[in-house]
Amino acid sequence: MAFLRSFGAYVPERVVTNAELAPQLGVEGEWIASVSGIEERRYAAADDTVATLGLRAAQDCLERAGLTASELGMILVSSGSSERFCPGPACLIAAGLGLTMTPAIDIPIASAGSLVAMVLASGLAATVGHILVIGSEIMSRRVAYTPEGKDTAILFGDGAGACIVSPDTGFARIADTCIFTDGAMAEALSIQNELIRMDGPAIIRHVSRKLPDAIKTLLKRNDISAKGVGTYLLHQANLNLISRVAKSLDAPIDRFYANIQRYGNTSSASMLVAASEWRERNAGAVVEPIVLGAFGVGLNWGAVLALPLG
Repeated sequence: MAFLRSFGAYVPERVVTNAELAPQLGVEGEWIASVSGIEERRYAAADDTVATLGLRAAQDCLERAGLTASELGMILVSSGSSERFCPGPACLIAAGLGLTMTPAIDIPIASAGSLVAMVLASGLAATVGHILVIGSEIMSRRVAYTPEGKDTAILFGDGAGACIVSPDTGFARIADTCIFTDGAMAEALSIQNELIRMDGPAIIRHVSRKLPDAIKTLLKRNDISAKGVGTYLLHQANLNLISRVAKSLDAPIDRFYANIQRYGNTSSASMLVAASEWRERNAGAVVEPIVLGAFGVGLNWGAVLALPLG
């Protein structure tokens, strides 16, 4: 058995509005908002790294969990924007926490990696103990600020989110999970030559079907209706896409927590940043099911179902 114990997050101080970004891309700020739902995003400082952002989110998450780093049994870190491919940020975050023996493993799956890590953690927690899951990204360095790069440059921001999956206690029980991969779609979303490459229409077409199907799989297995879910915490890719998922599930849109308007798409961090903000605003006992869902490079996608205690 595994439990969601805490969430945490860190976003950089610098706010970049549509009005600031639009002239670089040859578009209007109103157009950015209409196609993405994004009004502003955060950009990392020049001396920030994926690891330093992730470390701050980890510290926030540990504090909220009432745990020390020495109590962790494992760290799983997702990032698609790390400055160095190997070793990745996981070992640096562990070192920043003062750990020298705790396994720290990288999961380089942009956007979906934190969801994949949560699924892995839910299966491993009973064996290794508390597992810290982190998604950390500096995607502002993976886009081209030109008219040709506008379709990706308008979307992405920087930040880090974290979650602790525990074997013994938490605010909600992880009841079921599912993850999937379709390598035939690998070219539709990737990071090559340090830049994001995305076939937007293809991604929207596939994700609008595949992510709701994954969520429906979990709900059917657990005899829960889509309208019976209290909160949906999804990867914050595009506000219009979140609306499509809600429509496909025939679930009320107000059950889908969204903060993409203020942070943009922070890739692997986005689901956890949203979850952290949601939990901070809803700190009481969980009384309805929670669904977390994400999709990303690979194409990888999946969902996690968490239920109230008792």
